[in-house]
Amino acid sequence: MSEQSPPEDARAEYADALPEYADALPEYAERVLDVAERIPPGRVMTYGDVAEWLEEGGPRQVGRVMALYGGAVPWWRVVRADGVLLPGHELRALAHYRAEGTPLKQAGSSTEGHLPRLDMRRARWDGGAGAEGHT
Repeated sequence: MSEQSPPEDARAEYADALPEYADALPEYAERVLDVAERIPPGRVMTYGDVAEWLEEGGPRQVGRVMALYGGAVPWWRVVRADGVLLPGHELRALAHYRAEGTPLKQAGSSTEGHLPRLDMRRARWDGGAGAEGHT
């Protein structure tokens, strides 16, 4: 695991969000959640980035895993490629981004809700050259 990655027991911090049947998570879901845990604070990966890093599935499969099980990990770090905040969770995600110093682009006055977007050029994490456990 790289120096920027959270500790192995990071999921324990979010354990209360895991369903009761967490021990029965599908293997692919475990792998997706593991990647989400490795994303350093202040950085993000897209759904497609996660799938590419795992060399399996695609953005929709990763999105499905995050929708079903993502509450157990720092879900706000797995994002849409266009940098738009996750619909329905914008304010919660924005609070996390601001607390972690994630690069944002301020919204224009014509933007609905005037919510910023992620600055994908600066916030995107590639998994790090020395990321351990890459499958």
